Amino acid sequence: MEEEVPGPPPVTQLLAGLARLGQAVRMEAWRNAGPHNLSPLQADIVTLLAAERAPLRQGDIVAALASTPPTVSDAVKVLRKKELLDAVRDPGDARVVLLTLSPAGAEEAARLDVVSENLGGAVAALSPDDFAAMMRGTVTLMRELQDRKAIPVSQMCVTCRFFVPDAHPAETGRPHHCNFVDAPFGDTELRVTCPDHETVTG
Repeated sequence: MEEEVPGPPPVTQLLAGLARLGQAVRMEAWRNAGPHNLSPLQADIVTLLAAERAPLRQGDIVAALASTPPTVSDAVKVLRKKELLDAVRDPGDARVVLLTLSPAGAEEAARLDVVSENLGGAVAALSPDDFAAMMRGTVTLMRELQDRKAIPVSQMCVTCRFFVPDAHPAETGRPHHCNFVDAPFGDTELRVTCPDHETVTG
């Protein structure tokens, strides 16, 4: 009988590792507060609005960031005070406010889009195979958690009608196909969020 390795089981170890990585990303967000001294949530809202091609309701932001209405409302008020957000009434419903980035907000979004040296350097240390494996694993976990309604739905390749998995020989290194751009791509190029995403129906 093989002797068991001491310590918590593998699943617990993996989840602990993911938690540590999450902490590292959040700590970098605090360090990257920038000239507007943004909290991580405020930065997330700016980044989310930058990725969208249409104005969002506050409720859309709550759902996308898995936050609460009061928390998002407070963050939006601060961002508007900092003149990073513009708000207009929905032409279809005057009771609803639509949020977009102001020019200053767009500048801040561009600054936030630059990957930190710490996180970028850590990811760069991965071999191409390890990077691809992490992307596959991340997408698989996210999809499973979405199916369990444990996290908000993300605009991933694997839930997009334009995604065709394993459409090309594996040995090419780019086995998947995106019908939106009509091009093959590999696991390293899998998207967990994409502005061109259209959910599979039926």
